[in-house]
Amino acid sequence: MELLGLESFKTDIHRILISRMDLEKLARINPEQARMAVAGLVNEIITEKRVPLSFEEQEKVQAEILDDVFGLGPLEPLLRDPKISDILVNDKDHVFVEKGGRLQRVDTSFRDDRHLLQIIDRIVSRVGRRVDESSPMVDARLPDGSRVNAIIPPLALDGPSMSIRRFGTGPIASNQLVQLKSISAEMMEVLAAAVRARVSILISGGTGAGKTTFLNILSRYIPQSERIITIEDAAELQLAQENIVRLETRPPNVEGQGAIRQRQLLVNSLRMRPDRIILGEVRGEEAFDMLQAMNTGHEGSMATIHANTARDAMMRLESMVAMCNLNLPEKTVRQQIASAVTIVVQISRLSDGTRKVIGISEITGMEESIISMQEIFAFQKKGIGPDGKVIGTFQPSHIRPKFLERLRIAGIHLPPSMFETTTDVF
Repeated sequence: MELLGLESFKTDIHRILISRMDLEKLARINPEQARMAVAGLVNEIITEKRVPLSFEEQEKVQAEILDDVFGLGPLEPLLRDPKISDILVNDKDHVFVEKGGRLQRVDTSFRDDRHLLQIIDRIVSRVGRRVDESSPMVDARLPDGSRVNAIIPPLALDGPSMSIRRFGTGPIASNQLVQLKSISAEMMEVLAAAVRARVSILISGGTGAGKTTFLNILSRYIPQSERIITIEDAAELQLAQENIVRLETRPPNVEGQGAIRQRQLLVNSLRMRPDRIILGEVRGEEAFDMLQAMNTGHEGSMATIHANTARDAMMRLESMVAMCNLNLPEKTVRQQIASAVTIVVQISRLSDGTRKVIGISEITGMEESIISMQEIFAFQKKGIGPDGKVIGTFQPSHIRPKFLERLRIAGIHLPPSMFETTTDVF
């Protein structure tokens, strides 16, 4: 059967199926039984329609209808592919994915704008969010923690649009990052020791650089005995600890009231006896309260920030503190930052699609009115190989960081050779 005819046939079956399904009965049985019952009903309708279909076409129609009823429709095959890291729906007819670090268009489409809007609504309603004309932008998440952003008309001119940033089906271990040459073994060991010794860390990078994934990995070095509170706009962190409280912001209701912002959650979390606070992403006035927390007994707290360099991250933090309208002197703000944050990890997505830790810097204090920093490790790019892969080295600066004393007090001793070893990336 031709593609257009098959799509029309599938739409007919879907309409008949909805009219025959007993939704109350389906809700009372387990999902596997419900799926089998609907599959049987689909086969029954196909037989009744007496349309000549090959076995492959019949299987395809059945699978797509089941995905529509129980899953996310045309997106389900893409979500089942572990190699896809991003799914970008520009409109009902144009869907792109990132696979192996490269963007490519896929042969996936939706019946119409209404179909795409139904899928978006299904995603956001699961986490208590909504999307409509009065609230046309929404951040949500899938059950596996993947981040979803959707925007609909009248803001999206060509129909509903959605992007899904995936986090995979399971946690990535630090040794996997070393094997993938996203970081050297020495750099990873230094950061792991810093986390265990309660050294505050800021993870900086651009969009899609892997900041949240790296924050997840570092958090696994937090001792199980400590109480952790996470604060996020859309919950994405997947921490392995048991003593953890996860907090998530709330958007305004239909009347524009009732919004709970990150700053309010951060202030409240200080009353919850946390050992460490992990802020999914610092992006506004909550930066001031984060610095206060790090300076008043919550050392070892971590956060991510959008910035292209470690120095830019400091400037962005300064700008965010200014959003509080506290009229603090510039030097005072910089002193707060220099006192609170010890390590800045810079992550980047390179031209070949790989993600690497391109720098680890230490904030050493203030020199007059300037925050002083020193680079401990850096990725030095040498060129591009014949296969298009970036060639370079993880290069130590041969500077012994000042926080080594804090590690020593915590009973952690790192050999001097760790700050002298160069690792090649081919």
